[in-house]
Amino acid sequence: MFSGGLEARSALALLALCAALSAGCVHTQPLESPKISVIGVQLVSGELWSQHLKVRLRLHNPNDRDLPVTGLEYTIEVAGQELGNGAATQSFVVPAHGDAEFDSTVITNLAAAALKLLSHGPRTLVPYRLAGKVSLGQGLGRIPFEEQASFTP
Repeated sequence: MFSGGLEARSALALLALCAALSAGCVHTQPLESPKISVIGVQLVSGELWSQHLKVRLRLHNPNDRDLPVTGLEYTIEVAGQELGNGAATQSFVVPAHGDAEFDSTVITNLAAAALKLLSHGPRTLVPYRLAGKVSLGQGLGRIPFEEQASFTP
């Protein structure tokens, strides 16, 4: 009788261990890079060689799970020339397959970028590149991202 109870408990313990391990596997899948786009830019302050911009970004989460964002660092290039570096430090959660908008700060030298923009002429598409890393909470580390698009100045 004693061994039958022990076998049942061992079977339950083994079943619980298998369930825990399979649940853990769901969260160890690599996360897909988020899609990030610029949706607005506002000049906060500036001098001839240095400007501070508030850049509004949209982050799309293509994953099947929420992303607990704790920060973001990135570089913006316009027409192949680095425009500046940006960062966001606020924490927020982006739902699975959802979007979130947030503000970031960019420090740039628009004088150099303006020369590059003028060389493209009016109403022509100017390519830009946004690349960096999203920092995540809950021990998920950092996810790199890179987006390329264009705009008309």
